[in-house]
Amino acid sequence: MAHDPWQRSYDSPPSGAVPADESQQGAVPGRVAAPASQLVLSPQRLRRLLGAVAAISADMDIRTVLHRIVEAATDLVGARYGALGVLGDDGAFTDLITVGIDDPHLCAAMGLPQGHGVLHTLVADRRPLRVPDVAAHPRSAGFPTGHPVMRTLLGVPLTVRGTVYGDLYLADKTDGTLFDDDDENLLTTLASAASVSIENARLYDHLKRAAEHFQRRMLPVLPDLSPLQAAVRYEPASELPRLGGDWYDALVLPDGATCVVVGDVTGHDVEAAPLMGQLRNMLRALAFDRCELPGLIVSRLDRALTMFEDPPMATLVFGRIEPGPDGYTFGWSNAGHPPPLLIGADGSARYLAPARHGIPVGIDASVPRFNHAQALPPASTLLLFTDGLVERRGQDIDTGLGDLAEQAASLARAPLDDLCDALVPRSGQVFDDDVAVLALRTPGDPAQ
Repeated sequence: MAHDPWQRSYDSPPSGAVPADESQQGAVPGRVAAPASQLVLSPQRLRRLLGAVAAISADMDIRTVLHRIVEAATDLVGARYGALGVLGDDGAFTDLITVGIDDPHLCAAMGLPQGHGVLHTLVADRRPLRVPDVAAHPRSAGFPTGHPVMRTLLGVPLTVRGTVYGDLYLADKTDGTLFDDDDENLLTTLASAASVSIENARLYDHLKRAAEHFQRRMLPVLPDLSPLQAAVRYEPASELPRLGGDWYDALVLPDGATCVVVGDVTGHDVEAAPLMGQLRNMLRALAFDRCELPGLIVSRLDRALTMFEDPPMATLVFGRIEPGPDGYTFGWSNAGHPPPLLIGADGSARYLAPARHGIPVGIDASVPRFNHAQALPPASTLLLFTDGLVERRGQDIDTGLGDLAEQAASLARAPLDDLCDALVPRSGQVFDDDVAVLALRTPGDPAQ
């Protein structure tokens, strides 16, 4: 069982707890003990309060915001330890953000607070709480092994839109004094400002998730391309807007060839994703109906885009993978897109970048398109991707392309899913742009 050093029951008021103001005993639940308008602060402390509010409002990642709230509170009040317990919909704690306890193993061993301690009392009472001597409290359960011993406690509830989101609490002032009315009023004011930042961060997170869900729903599920192996990945940009124009597609054509495409519609807003869907469907229909050389299909797409008053622009690589008596051949046309990467089973890697490549589609339908062809050795991997995979702020794109080739070559014999997971990790990687990847591998024996 996880420990709460300040456990006590619900059925009696906390012995040793000091209300902020006796006049608040009959206050409406949820009302703070001392509104910000009643605060009288020195210029220095006022500047620190404003700086703390600015700090917690400077980010939209919810966990970063929560951590900044605890840091700002401990610094502002001059406390040695701070924590923010986050509540779930069922009233149980779902997360605990701490400052002052630097050992992550200790925090993990302590676990989350249980439902019978002082933190839930704060939730139930919706009012600040001060405990001048934790050890003397009749409900104190002590501290887990290795946990720093804490003497005093100051806590306030965090309320977002009338609902208690969690508790913000501090322990032990660095100067050894007890928490006083000024500390409590200051922490209450900070908690009030923090609730706005929490709500903004939650809305931001909801918007990111909704945008990403919409984008992923617009991308196709690949059919069975056997005997070719295939794997795809899509990852939105790390920051809003998470709606982009990157896409991938693959299908088996009536003549037996496998059609593949990776593209990127210009723009990153609400309009880019629907335009991507239109372009993908138009290109798919043209490829399936005509079964022509890739350059001819891309030219037809160019002409079809002239029906728009303001034609959308996109870069893309469109190709056909065809089996033959001597193995597989990849024929393609490039419309201003990063070149495909061919990875041999021997660990070699090179970009398919002929001197002649076309401009993006949607610019000028009269500009000719070029066709290229490349034999695909047995067990080789063809990687098509969008520029978000290799572009980084402050870094030359050639550096990104070189890094990608080196990493992919080291995974030449890895399963395709492992290769894609390494190139497009789901966590820990920051992408300035959305990323689409399509990887295909030929059979080890071309006669199969």
